[in-house]
Amino acid sequence: MDVDLVVAGAGGGLAGALRAAQLGMDVLVVEADEHHLRSNNTSMSTAMIPGAGSRYQRAAGVDDSPERFLTDIAAKTRGQADPRVATALATVSAQLVEWLADHVGMPIELAGDVDYPGHSARRMHTLPGRHGSVLLQGLADAVRTHDRIDLLAPARLVAVGIDRAGDRSAVVEYPDGRREEISARAVLLATNGFGADPDLVRSHLPEIADVDYHGSAQSRGDALRIGESLGAATGCLDAYQGHAAVSAAARTLVTWTTVMQGALVVDREGRRFGDETVGYSEYAALLAARPGGCGWIVLDERINELCRSFTDFRDVVDSGAVRTADTLGELAERTGMSASVLTAEVTTIAAVARGEALDKYGRTHVAAPLAPPYHAVEVVPALFHTQGGLLVDQHAQVLDTGGAPLGGLYASGGAAVGMSGHGAAGYLAGNGLLPALGLAHLAADHLAATA
Repeated sequence: MDVDLVVAGAGGGLAGALRAAQLGMDVLVVEADEHHLRSNNTSMSTAMIPGAGSRYQRAAGVDDSPERFLTDIAAKTRGQADPRVATALATVSAQLVEWLADHVGMPIELAGDVDYPGHSARRMHTLPGRHGSVLLQGLADAVRTHDRIDLLAPARLVAVGIDRAGDRSAVVEYPDGRREEISARAVLLATNGFGADPDLVRSHLPEIADVDYHGSAQSRGDALRIGESLGAATGCLDAYQGHAAVSAAARTLVTWTTVMQGALVVDREGRRFGDETVGYSEYAALLAARPGGCGWIVLDERINELCRSFTDFRDVVDSGAVRTADTLGELAERTGMSASVLTAEVTTIAAVARGEALDKYGRTHVAAPLAPPYHAVEVVPALFHTQGGLLVDQHAQVLDTGGAPLGGLYASGGAAVGMSGHGAAGYLAGNGLLPALGLAHLAADHLAATA
């Protein structure tokens, strides 16, 4: 064999490469995009990784456990999450964030100041700046300095074979059309999902097919096609992470922390259209259905200051995308909203915040009434990444249509079925990065244990 493990995709799959190398295996990482450090989904994320029961939580006095995390997953997905994957990821989550700190050298910290929809405990772990580029750079630096890992880029995995001994072969294609076959004990498909393939998106995700795609151009469904050619089963192909908070002007994410701190999401007229705290993923389709397919996040100076620790939010502010006014009437004039409609919405939600009224949409969490000066950011809905894919077991092994493992073939991240169930509503913050890093980590552990 040329190597023990071929990892296709240099995003979250790098966690699998590092874990395998740490366990004594030789690894080749194949990446289609030579600029992957700034253009794949890991680098575009907010670097939020849930870790249930971590030492960081204990130090902060946060009571959490994998069992509590699983209860939250079941509630958010209405019991539709793949039980093997959800259990495996909830169980490994704390170990994963601690491994990133102890063995990869990441400056992990608990995001103890942020609540996310569906999480009953503050279990999100992140890095300074709260941006995925920091996470990916840290993984890439560790890979670059490890003598058991080689990186081949740009090169795309186009096929996976198997020999008589049961070992795998990875066929990679270079930009000039040349192909090379690499023998390995196993292949990890970590190429994300199919968000960049319009035909697959329209086929499986029609409700979100007409919005902007805000993800890697390399997420073209490679793993799905390779897996299906080998007889792999698939699941939850209608699952995805949407987002209702991409700045229309800056094309950068406006953190949903604004909402969790008391901001409102309104349409072009200034009218709310739901409970914003149910989740930013399902809110994408709701926003897309509003007149004009866009809206505004309305916040105040308190929220503005609280969100400055997010790199993305600072970028939105620095781009000039934020409109500011001393009164709601002035804000309406500067945004094209109706002054009377906007004022009524802000007044009503202020009463909810003070406990004087019930929200007609069922929103119960409003941190505080908005106060002048007011700010508004125009937002558009976006598809970030798909959440369904190849069926895998608790070790990230790809399963065939009969439920048996396809020996030597693993999948992680958007290439795998994930833990979000069906549609957009089952997505919890961290459901992208945890399967990307966690399943890759589990795959390496399983491969080492079965050597």
